[in-house]
Amino acid sequence: MTLQALLAAHHPSDEKETADLAQMAGFAGSLAEPFSREQWPAHFTGSAVVVTPDGQKVCLVLHAKLARWLQPGGHADAADSGSMEATALREAREETGCEVSLHPSAPRPLDVDVHVIPARKTEPEHRHLDVRYLVVAANPEALAHDPNESHGAQWLTWDEALARADEAPLRRMLEKARSLSLGSGERAG
Repeated sequence: MTLQALLAAHHPSDEKETADLAQMAGFAGSLAEPFSREQWPAHFTGSAVVVTPDGQKVCLVLHAKLARWLQPGGHADAADSGSMEATALREAREETGCEVSLHPSAPRPLDVDVHVIPARKTEPEHRHLDVRYLVVAANPEALAHDPNESHGAQWLTWDEALARADEAPLRRMLEKARSLSLGSGERAG
């Protein structure tokens, strides 16, 4: 599926996600190299909400550069061949040490978000066009963080994860994932 088709099939859940989706669709049609981290002013990234097989816990990582608890994710690699699913799965494996697969009943993607990355020594301020998936860890006991990417990775209850969510788009994504992971009626903490 092309990037444009993937975005066109997504159903946003609030005004911010609707605006972000429109912005992402525009960039998908205009960027020469949408998956290159050298593409300015924006490029596509992939991330994953990683849950245990029973859906009771979710993994967040303490991002090394941003010092925030976030879902695993990052830049597309050439080996991903333009597949946002491949990027999200690879990033989840690299950042958690777990074997992961796409959640069988979750929408693909689960969520989309545009966020600004501050300027650094070698990079100007730019936007990450993040395509997010819900994935299941087959072996949650293998959880281990990559010290090059994060300061830690933890399995958290949904309530614990939501308490660490410091922005509305992160909470929105976690709420979607919780609903799908636990079923529509169950809300275990």
